[in-house]
Amino acid sequence: MKAIRWHRFVAACLLACAAPCALAVECIVPAKPGGGMDASCKLLRRVMQEQDGRDAQGNVKVAYLPGGIGAVAWGSVVSHRRGGPDSLVAFSGGSLLGLAQGKYGRADVGDVRWVAGVGIDHGMIAVRSDAPWRSLKQLLEAIRKDPSATTIGLSGTAGSQDWLKVAMLVQRAGMAPRQFHFVALEGGGDSFAALQAGHVQVISGDASEAAHFIAEGKVRILAVLSEQRLPGPLQAVPTAREQGYDVVWPIIRGFYMSPYASEDDYQRWVRYFDKAMADPAFDRQRSIGGLQPFAMTGKPLSDYIAQTVARYRKLSQELGLVR
Repeated sequence: MKAIRWHRFVAACLLACAAPCALAVECIVPAKPGGGMDASCKLLRRVMQEQDGRDAQGNVKVAYLPGGIGAVAWGSVVSHRRGGPDSLVAFSGGSLLGLAQGKYGRADVGDVRWVAGVGIDHGMIAVRSDAPWRSLKQLLEAIRKDPSATTIGLSGTAGSQDWLKVAMLVQRAGMAPRQFHFVALEGGGDSFAALQAGHVQVISGDASEAAHFIAEGKVRILAVLSEQRLPGPLQAVPTAREQGYDVVWPIIRGFYMSPYASEDDYQRWVRYFDKAMADPAFDRQRSIGGLQPFAMTGKPLSDYIAQTVARYRKLSQELGLVR
């Protein structure tokens, strides 16, 4: 009887760990708290809590590893200093742009294991609620008259995705792509903090980051960089295209893991996300995080990442950012 009970206990343990074990999950945010990649890890936490019926608040550890708009976290994982079979690293379109421009050093898209793309975000331009500009055109005209009078806060430095959003808008307005004054910050959380403190007058960021602040009446979103208006709290915000500036900037959000993770562990996470994203509950949680539908895992995602990085590299070359 004891032998039978023991075998049943072992079988139950194996069954419980067929999916990632919440007690061991670490989600690494390669930025400071408050930005879009932080939101990705918190989305994972909510999904695991709702779908797995576990106390994911305590079981999914969110760890912050800022620096270089993802470069520090990337280097740490690739060098095997960080990351195990149940460690995931959040990434965004900014991460892919950094790869395309060589900002991660001698890095290649094949250096990590791309697990899942879980949603699409979009760029946006925001000002304080008491700012004098009420449209994108008014802001760009102010920049044209005196570029030094308006400071734009953005994640990263020249060539980052937040910088590129403004550069393309400025270019569409008939100015030189570099004709604006900006301050380089570390992540969306820093950008919104700088805006609220009055250190910058404008921020270039992501729509998902703005949803919380617009609900509190603290910011005014002048434009979203999407094909069509976004549903939810930003549905009243016009697109840049509607205002005469043909700039669209979609941002993939997802997770990668260490290249040293075994194939079994990698496939275990791929299956987990395939199953999780097939559940309508995931759509609900993704919507809460301000993201639009996107679901891709494993090999198809890896191919998509490679194509996106190649496209970003070409764009960066056209703007003279890389050779």
